[in-house]
Amino acid sequence: MKIKAYLKPSCGWSNGVRTIMRKYSLPFEDIDIINNRNNYAEMVQKSGQPLSPCVEIDGVMLADISGEEVENYLLSNDLVKPTDRPVDAATNAGCSDEEHAKMATKTIRFF
Repeated sequence: MKIKAYLKPSCGWSNGVRTIMRKYSLPFEDIDIINNRNNYAEMVQKSGQPLSPCVEIDGVMLADISGEEVENYLLSNDLVKPTDRPVDAATNAGCSDEEHAKMATKTIRFF
């Protein structure tokens, strides 16, 4: 399975996607859409919209999706088997105001 995840370096939604990838030990390409204008443009072109995270699994684009929704897609399409492995971050939560403020001082924004 080939997985490309268009993610912010630090974000509740993006971290939820990363958590699901770790839960199922899935190798994936973590694509930074904040610090690389070309990555962001590629995500928008492929997904048809500007919101993240977006996850492409074997050519199928899941746009503006949470980790929980990624997990449901993987399970519903028999791409992974259910597991009781614990998660290390919330899979369906945005960033807190504090996290947004911290990101604003450390990232380059193109949009």
